[in-house]
Amino acid sequence: MFIYLCKKIAIPGNVRLRCISWNKDQGFIACGGEDGLLKVLKLETQTDEAKIKGLAAPSNLSVNQTLEGHSGSVQVVTWNEQYQKLTTSDQNGLIIVWMLYKGAWYEEMINNRNKSVVRSMSWNADGQKICIVYEDGAVIVGSVDGNRIWGKDLKGTHLCHVAWSSDSKVLLFGMANGEIHIYDNQGNFIVKMKLSCLVNLTGTFSIAGIHWYHGTEGYIEPDCPCLAVCYNNGRCQIMRDENDHNPVLIDTGMNVVCIQWNHCGSVLAVAGSLKATSQDKDVNIVQFYTPFGEHLRTLKVPGKQISALSWEGSGLKIALAVDSYIYFANIRPDYKWGYCSNTVVYAYTRPDRPEYCVVFWDTKNNEKYVKYVKSLISITTYGDFCVLATKADENQPQEEHETESIGATYVLVLCNSIGTPLDPKYIDIGPLFVTMTKTHVIAASKEAFYIWQYRVAKKLTAMEINQVARTRKEGRERIYHIDDTPLGSADGHLDYSRAIEGTRDPICAITASDKILLVGRESGTIQRYSLPSVGIVQKYILNCRAYQLSLNCNSSRVAIIDLSGVLTFFDLDTRVVDSTGQQVIGEQLKLERKDVWDMKWAKDNPDLFAMMEKTRMYVFRNLDPENPEHPNKEYIINFEIRSLRDSRALIEKVGIEESSQFIEDNPHPRLWRLLAEAALQKLDLQTAEQAFVRCKDYQGIKFVKCLGNLQSESMKQAEVAAYFSRFEEAERMYLDMDRRDLAIGLRIKLGDWFRVLQLLKTGSGDADDALLEQAHNAIGDYFADRQKWLNAVQYYVQGRNQERLAECYYMLEDYQGLENLANSLPENNKLLPDIAYMFVRVGMCEQAVSAFLKCNRPKDAVDTCVHLNQWNKAVELAKNHNMKEIGSLLARYASHLLEKNKILDAIELYRKANYFFEAAKLMFKIADEEAKKRTKPLRVKKLYVLSALLIEQCHEQMQNAQRGKVKGKSSETASALAGLLEEDVLSSTNRFADNAWRGAEAYHFFILAQRQLYKGSVDAALKTALHLRDYEDIIPAVEIYSLLALCACANRAFDICSKAFVKLESSETLRPEQRQQYEDLALEIFTRHCPKYNEKSDLDDVLESGDGKLPVCVATGDPILEYQFWMCSVCKHCMKAKEASNYNFCPLCHSTA
Repeated sequence: MFIYLCKKIAIPGNVRLRCISWNKDQGFIACGGEDGLLKVLKLETQTDEAKIKGLAAPSNLSVNQTLEGHSGSVQVVTWNEQYQKLTTSDQNGLIIVWMLYKGAWYEEMINNRNKSVVRSMSWNADGQKICIVYEDGAVIVGSVDGNRIWGKDLKGTHLCHVAWSSDSKVLLFGMANGEIHIYDNQGNFIVKMKLSCLVNLTGTFSIAGIHWYHGTEGYIEPDCPCLAVCYNNGRCQIMRDENDHNPVLIDTGMNVVCIQWNHCGSVLAVAGSLKATSQDKDVNIVQFYTPFGEHLRTLKVPGKQISALSWEGSGLKIALAVDSYIYFANIRPDYKWGYCSNTVVYAYTRPDRPEYCVVFWDTKNNEKYVKYVKSLISITTYGDFCVLATKADENQPQEEHETESIGATYVLVLCNSIGTPLDPKYIDIGPLFVTMTKTHVIAASKEAFYIWQYRVAKKLTAMEINQVARTRKEGRERIYHIDDTPLGSADGHLDYSRAIEGTRDPICAITASDKILLVGRESGTIQRYSLPSVGIVQKYILNCRAYQLSLNCNSSRVAIIDLSGVLTFFDLDTRVVDSTGQQVIGEQLKLERKDVWDMKWAKDNPDLFAMMEKTRMYVFRNLDPENPEHPNKEYIINFEIRSLRDSRALIEKVGIEESSQFIEDNPHPRLWRLLAEAALQKLDLQTAEQAFVRCKDYQGIKFVKCLGNLQSESMKQAEVAAYFSRFEEAERMYLDMDRRDLAIGLRIKLGDWFRVLQLLKTGSGDADDALLEQAHNAIGDYFADRQKWLNAVQYYVQGRNQERLAECYYMLEDYQGLENLANSLPENNKLLPDIAYMFVRVGMCEQAVSAFLKCNRPKDAVDTCVHLNQWNKAVELAKNHNMKEIGSLLARYASHLLEKNKILDAIELYRKANYFFEAAKLMFKIADEEAKKRTKPLRVKKLYVLSALLIEQCHEQMQNAQRGKVKGKSSETASALAGLLEEDVLSSTNRFADNAWRGAEAYHFFILAQRQLYKGSVDAALKTALHLRDYEDIIPAVEIYSLLALCACANRAFDICSKAFVKLESSETLRPEQRQQYEDLALEIFTRHCPKYNEKSDLDDVLESGDGKLPVCVATGDPILEYQFWMCSVCKHCMKAKEASNYNFCPLCHSTA
């Protein structure tokens, strides 16, 4: 930013000023001083005409009113902008609220507490409440209409400052001892503020100012510091909120009297005085800082003592109260902007968005493209391109080719003139200074500079640039420390470890051309490097610190603007003899201009440049200023030479034949052309042809030949009018001849399709339909080229241009329109695959599949489903279209589900696809795992039943398939046999395929035995439990024999109980303490009851003989001895006939009976 004093207003009677405040909305300035002085002033507003002409900023006063009412020294003035009120108070404690009425200010309310003096007043962000603090600790919060909301007496404290938070929920009270207390908006104490800026500080100090920016104009960065606290000793801290424990700390090194944020919270002004080294008296200065503590500028102000400052509403002016004067300073902020390829690129912040709004304004076509960029640092432009320097977004993953600088904190984004990002580069050094040439981008921090060859010496398309960007070669990016001395031979590499090392002489400015790079350092040294090889060539010593450097077009001269706005020039290649007699390269030129804030060299003339000095622009040629002129078309004069004037006069007065003789004597192509054009106007075709031959205009000759073939005179005149670009006249002639077709043809040649459409609508005819479509499509193309897709759609619909219509719907993200278009197209239309791929790109699976199927591409439809993880749909499509790869597709999907541990989903997938064997395998796996977890037996039984049912479906599927194969060839027996053989192969590979119901049987009898035992049917329970001995591979033996021992004991069959205990005690899975418990229990049982051996019945023999094992009733667990019994059609298990009547379903598999 640049700042300079521009105006001084004296207060009558030399009354010292104490305070000043500038109304941000209406522009009124209130200033208070000794002896009750209170004035309201207003500067003239600038007219639009004055703005256009670039005249100096306004300086006359439009309002100058003295307000009477105070007797003591006015100490506080504060505005309520929302309600147009001014609140003032004096040393006697009198408070007056003033209101605006018909352009003048009048008293509205008065309050006098008579006990103490008002030290500070503050309106909240919406202007509804005011907080007033008195020196004796009294606090009053009142409403805008004068009512008291609450009051409080903070005993034992001396108050001097107050500030509201932006949400009006928090109040800060500054104490006379330097402490700041945080209260809520009802006056309840919360906590003392941590003051990091006063650590290790002794002595007395007081608060110079507290200012909390309320975010009304947005923030320059998300989470930006906005609460500034400053002390009279120069220590300052800037916080993100009242509880920020890591504030920005500044030591201004001056005696501070006042601080204030500008309108958007981007600059903090700190006013006070500094002990001058050479003089005894203090010097008044205003320092300017960013919210992050970076020092921007220092403004020296004349006078004895500065007492207050206030910003103007736009942040372009600042008012300073010094002694009995008001000084005004103009501020020129560092706007983020640039100009490339007829496009102005500029950035600003908005209150409703955290990012910068970057606008690409095409001044030629008056079109705007807006981008939102987070944490923008700068905009740099050259040729057709611009570079946006930003902080890297921590949440955004960097691209693969950027991985060599993982964790890079800054990004340089190369964009074209409509804001399309072409190539981002992640770097680890802060790009404080960025410059651009035709082929390179150079970014510098204070210690190092980074050079990136972005390789666009010729114009490239976005796609080509992307390809170039992806193929990075050695040396495209380099980094150098400012203290290094590269020779230009070996390329520097991306070694960021060297780049972050410190230096005693930091970089302060850079500039570059195609041939050289200049780097300015704070000591006044300028280092010159060659480009593109980057070797150090020369060091120049200046007697100032550069703030901005700029090279002319042939790199012979550099312009330097220093920190105080002085512009000087330096010749880089001139050899001169210095004071010691040594020959040195480089010479300081004599031209020097003050208060310069920018300059620009001409692109084509090394001696021509423009500079901005205060509010005027000067153009210099050879270091001499030209008078500033405003260019106008009236200044351009086409001057004809004498022979051309004479010929024109001859043709007009004498005629064509005589004129041709004159031109024959004074031949020149321009004169022959003049004759040809005159002959054409008069339809003298022979003379016109001869003249065109003499000036060698082949197109003219052809045109005359065509005219000769026309019969109608009026037709010839119309063609001549069109030849001379009098198109309106030619069209009118064609229409008068009733030749609308020719008028339309003329407009088509000119590309004026809007007029073509008008002409077509005035007539009728079948031939017009094709032309109408063509016109609609051409107008659609016109709007599409300008990215006005909505307008383009209307015309493409009328022009039935389905291809471009699809593209517009896609660009508009109107997917419903795109779907309707796809539905309206006939089958196998060539546009359907393109529409389908559009849907694929935005993840709309159903619509993409529908489009692919409509153009008979089921394979692409399935691939789309797989790509978008719609596996169910993929399998369904593959089945419906009998695709061979369904097996591999299922396997891929199943593995995808299994990776996510969705086993039941995988089973359901296989089952739906009739892959019962795979489903059964997974189901058995789940059942086995559940059994191992000792889950509820009923759940495990259900899982085994489901597994077995899947195996049964698998068997049935095989038999049906075999029946289908051998149909008509051989008997049913053969097909059944083939099915059985195939099943035999299955059963040999998997244990569960052989006897699928075994697991279900085991858990069925396990549950049944326990139910019978609890019911008291101990005999039945024992018989059922005895069956469990066959299932030791499924249910742990310990559980089986524990249940058997329990049932036998309950049935007093102690011999069976004894055998069960023998099995339990010999079990290898038991821990020693468990085994000991079983042994103790056995001893206790069998000392009381002797395990007698019972005689076996014949039935027991039959039960235990392995060959003809009797079927077992699944309802009771008894062996079935009757000849008649019920058998389940699904699981093939049996039940006694008398039991069957009690069940509606099979007790094992639960299928209906």
